[in-house]
Amino acid sequence: MDLEISAADQPVKHFRQILMWPLQLMPLLEGSPFENHYQLLEQPTADNPWRELADEFCGDPEQFHERHYSEFVTFLPHVQRFLYGEGASHEGKARYGDSPIRIFRRQDMAQVRMTFKENNQPISFDIVHLDLYFFYDIDVVILVVEIAADDLDLRQVQETLYRFGRAYPPYWDEDGSGGHCLTRAEWMAPDGRVLAHSDYEKRSKYLSFVGRFRSPCISSHWEFLLRPLVLHHSDEDGLVRYRQIEYHRMPLLAYLAMDDPRTVSRGDFARLVLVSGAGKKGSLPFSDQHLEGFEARHCYDRYWHPQTDQPGTRLLSCGHACIMVGSAQEPYFTGLENGLLGQFRHQFFLLALIPHFHKAALLMLSDRLVTALNRLEIGNAESVKNFKRAIREILEVFLRFTHRYWFYEVSDQAQARALFAITREHLGTERLYTELREEIQDMSQYLDSDSLRRQANTVVRLTVVTTAGLIATVSTGFLGINLIAAAEDPLVNRIVFFMVVLILSALLTGVAIVKSKRLSDFLEALSDERLSQRDKLSALVGAWRNKRPPNSG
Repeated sequence: MDLEISAADQPVKHFRQILMWPLQLMPLLEGSPFENHYQLLEQPTADNPWRELADEFCGDPEQFHERHYSEFVTFLPHVQRFLYGEGASHEGKARYGDSPIRIFRRQDMAQVRMTFKENNQPISFDIVHLDLYFFYDIDVVILVVEIAADDLDLRQVQETLYRFGRAYPPYWDEDGSGGHCLTRAEWMAPDGRVLAHSDYEKRSKYLSFVGRFRSPCISSHWEFLLRPLVLHHSDEDGLVRYRQIEYHRMPLLAYLAMDDPRTVSRGDFARLVLVSGAGKKGSLPFSDQHLEGFEARHCYDRYWHPQTDQPGTRLLSCGHACIMVGSAQEPYFTGLENGLLGQFRHQFFLLALIPHFHKAALLMLSDRLVTALNRLEIGNAESVKNFKRAIREILEVFLRFTHRYWFYEVSDQAQARALFAITREHLGTERLYTELREEIQDMSQYLDSDSLRRQANTVVRLTVVTTAGLIATVSTGFLGINLIAAAEDPLVNRIVFFMVVLILSALLTGVAIVKSKRLSDFLEALSDERLSQRDKLSALVGAWRNKRPPNSG
């Protein structure tokens, strides 16, 4: 393999990129006309271009394609039920057997036109799919954007991977353009009209937004794409609001069919999977020390044979990106129905979608936990009550997430199992899950112990009141003695006697409750045989003496 071949001289016959952008959905406000976020997109209004996608498993069985069958049998039964349900349709209300995933697609865009900084000549990419994935009972939505192009060079592919999937610029170059971003990105209608374009160059917009909302803004073309959903920290009106939950760079998958993938250097493979952009010929994107063990950490080379005439397929993953590289001369690699291109768009997409959904859901729950803690005011009884309710709800959602969505294994096929494991390891979802579970368990234990403490205090007070009432009950009820024989008195007298006794009993009970903590200390001292009579008398006097507040004076 010649390391000195320039990326600009390495043609990519066919290129696919799938962006996956997880976003956090904000809880619906009280009084909202919707019970679930996706119901907003079910409304056939003029400002709603999204339509629910009828899944292939609910249509005519005769139209069920072999690629769908291959996708289905890739996964284990519990994952199949998560992805596809169990034969129930989405018609009407959700019921047992339905898939918890709802997919909405917009078809009013045909291309995305990108202008790069090093070349003012724009490149147009076909838009294959624009989808929104909603998940039942989880306030997360994932935007999926699939684009395709033919006859690019490797350098253009590297720049596309590096610059396209950015929600906002991290900084600005000297010419005023957004750092690491495209010079311009444009959504194109089928008739060639520009529907929306990026505004990375508007530095004042991003600066003022962060200064005002303490939250990053997103580029106008991504904001346009997500409507009628609106950014949470903004002045726009909208029933369903979202905010970013991860880094501004969107996770991605990429498929490269090349004339000879053996000519791709180690440095270019590293640039692809680590999404570092194009570089100088023969150079590495990072230092030798950083790339030590690169193949072991990021490459799945079970079907990669660069020393033969048929090099096969190389899979790479860093968590953030999953890359598939193979030969455009191999029909199996380029096959859309039975080949690896079809698998890339279906099986491999889902193998990446699941761990990214896991991470987004865990981050969403962690954010809700932090929000509940920040709103807690210990001295405010109503705030404490709301905090307990919020923690209980988070615990319930976490338990449902664990039993409905959380998987350690998704497939018995070696390649699928390995790619899923590599992606999970790089994303750190298992570590994040363990940390969140421990935090929620700590909160739950605190609430349980607080409830037990309150119950114990109530029992102490009731014990004191019962003890005080027992003395009066025994005294007045001994041998049925009536201190006042008023049974034959007029009704008015009996009512007066009843009210007097009732008021005195209520006052006695109220005083016993108020002094219950001190009286319980006195009862404990009275039962302690080690204390002298004088100490017990002092405890009785102390129970009725008003203690001076520690901070008074």
